[in-house]
Amino acid sequence: MIDLNDSNESIKKKKGRKPKVNNYFDEVEENAVREYLTATTMDEKNRIYNDFLKDPLDKMISSIIRRYKLYRKDMDFNEVHIDTHSFLMTKIDKFKPSKEKKAYSYFGTICKNYLMGQIMKDQKDTNRKISYEDISSDLQHNPDMIYHIDNQELTTEEIIKEFLKKLKENMDDKQITEQELKLGQALSDIFENYQDIFIDTSNNKFNKNVILFEIREMTNLSTKEIRSSIKRFRKIYFQLINDMLK
Repeated sequence: MIDLNDSNESIKKKKGRKPKVNNYFDEVEENAVREYLTATTMDEKNRIYNDFLKDPLDKMISSIIRRYKLYRKDMDFNEVHIDTHSFLMTKIDKFKPSKEKKAYSYFGTICKNYLMGQIMKDQKDTNRKISYEDISSDLQHNPDMIYHIDNQELTTEEIIKEFLKKLKENMDDKQITEQELKLGQALSDIFENYQDIFIDTSNNKFNKNVILFEIREMTNLSTKEIRSSIKRFRKIYFQLINDMLK
């Protein structure tokens, strides 16, 4: 078991160095998350949460809401904050330390994804003037709006599993650029964790925006650099789909 107090004492500032900025979620908190996940009783979980995680998570959520202006209609800041924190706690058990990823990054992704999803849902509800039932019959009888899928047995899980294999193989190519390598690593992380960090939504545009947002943060690449580098992986994906459908 990790001694959180000893861990806290071990993190000391070296002489002559400036203090770290925004270090409210550091090694102590990362260790606390692992302690929380392995705790066997609710009393122990509550103690770890109250002593080490509640305040840092509150600060992280407040920072995300304000930094990205993720405010919700008809809800004040405290309501948005409490709702987001509550949702985050329903996802904490899905974090997998064995993947050697930072809990801070996982929690931040969960919160941003949830808030953006709720905002999009609120906006969609506000703008909905015509119900699906009113237009579905017209769409069903319009040949231009019908697409027949030949192979119904191809699942998302199968595609992602095979794509990850091809992705990792391609990243060993000696001719791959530094930008393509960064993007490949980010795509690998996203697809390996897609079930945990992406909330189900029927809005494809929202999904693309969230993924682009996360890739920019993970790679520090500009949108232009991402679009240029992703050509390599787009070819891999479409070739894979064609091979799997044969």
